[in-house]
Amino acid sequence: MMFDTPTAIALSMLLPAAGVIANLLLRHSANLRDSITFAVTFATFLSVLNILANVGNGTSETYTLVTILPGLSLSFNVEPLGLLFAILASGLWMVTHIYGIGYMRGNKEKNHARFFACFSFAIFSVMGIAFSANMFTLFLFYEALTVSTYPLVAHKGTSEAIRGARTYLGILFTTSIGIQMVAIIWTFAITGTLDFTQGGILEGKVSTTLATILLALYAFGIGKAALMPFHRWLPAAMVAPTPVSALLHAVAVVKAGVFTMLKVGIYIFGIDFLAETGASEWLMWLAAFSIVAASVVAMTKDNLKARLAYSTISQLSYITLGVALANSMGVMGGSLHMVTHAVGKITLFMCAGSIYVVTHKTEISQMTGLGRRMPITFIAFLIGSLSIIGLPPFGGSWSKWLLLVSSADADELMMIGVLLVSSLLNVAYLLPLVAKGFFLRSEADEFAGVKEGSSFVWFPPALTAFGCVVLFFYAGYVQSFLEPLIGAG
Repeated sequence: MMFDTPTAIALSMLLPAAGVIANLLLRHSANLRDSITFAVTFATFLSVLNILANVGNGTSETYTLVTILPGLSLSFNVEPLGLLFAILASGLWMVTHIYGIGYMRGNKEKNHARFFACFSFAIFSVMGIAFSANMFTLFLFYEALTVSTYPLVAHKGTSEAIRGARTYLGILFTTSIGIQMVAIIWTFAITGTLDFTQGGILEGKVSTTLATILLALYAFGIGKAALMPFHRWLPAAMVAPTPVSALLHAVAVVKAGVFTMLKVGIYIFGIDFLAETGASEWLMWLAAFSIVAASVVAMTKDNLKARLAYSTISQLSYITLGVALANSMGVMGGSLHMVTHAVGKITLFMCAGSIYVVTHKTEISQMTGLGRRMPITFIAFLIGSLSIIGLPPFGGSWSKWLLLVSSADADELMMIGVLLVSSLLNVAYLLPLVAKGFFLRSEADEFAGVKEGSSFVWFPPALTAFGCVVLFFYAGYVQSFLEPLIGAG
């Protein structure tokens, strides 16, 4: 059954909300609860595909739910970047839910119903972010996402988990309320609107100096983009169960951050306005620093999830760099990297969780020889790593190529150097695990008898690893889908 676009948007949000209620009501019926939640994930994905069938890569009319003030309303619409984000999030939610069942049961975690209820609420928030028609609506759901993921980070209830969750909540609330909200209010005061508008809403209304200040407020206020120095929440959140890490790094939180960065660059400032004023030049250099510095820190981490966390900080800054370069290829490369990084990084985190479920090992130095016992997991990790590094035939190669082209187009040779050095650093911190796992043998052969975990924990990363290959061959379709962002469609 096909629904009209407003109904499909509503369903994409109401279905995850229903998932919250179902998990709480069926908390004592594990199999029924998890089955219904999976049905909800599938139905949510179908509702987003319904929107795709209705709108394609066009922009729908705006549907206003509540008008607060003239020019300020709770409104939703569909445009290519938001629809791509919704497809990505709803599609990966299905995979992550299957994985979450295997991880939570295999690791004998407690409070499953609360866990999956908060997970569902996070996806509700993401759908609201994806289909927001203005910065006010996006900000409300952005904050709802922070609140819904706090219990997930604190899930284990240990002092370490509580401390990590407080850092997570403290930094994200401080940046969004103390910095981003100032930028939003200031923008509304200047323009009288917060609507996402092709070409931006600030051109002709602010000076170069004021544009630079506003951009700084947005860039640092969007804490979920983990731009240095507001990045510490992300490693702190690694105390959470691995399905949460997958949610944070691929499906929801950090992608909501860089998605917001892209929306602000494209629809609030306008890429042409950023290029004309040079207001984003400083952001380009800060993103470059974050790319290299986070990669260097990643190399020093023996804990696998910590290493992947710093890798994420680095990779997110690729997307910020794409905005800061202020040209069409930068926007295209950053938007495509949002997708390729999501699929590659969720693979890596699920592999880390699969290893933990089977062996309870967290340090890379403890995993010598494990690859021969868990070949599917380690091959999936290798494929995800090669995509993050940017090697063909994996999806990440195209987004990095577009960013290189963008840097050349902007005549920023240093940025080309940063991207190339970063890829070498990616090799240095991602491939040692695979090398240790397959080519070295522990002296005591401590993994004798170890084998892959249940299909719930090895199949999802194998599937997303396959997705890394598929993206290589279909990246052109994603690029064509996004062409209206740069006025080419």
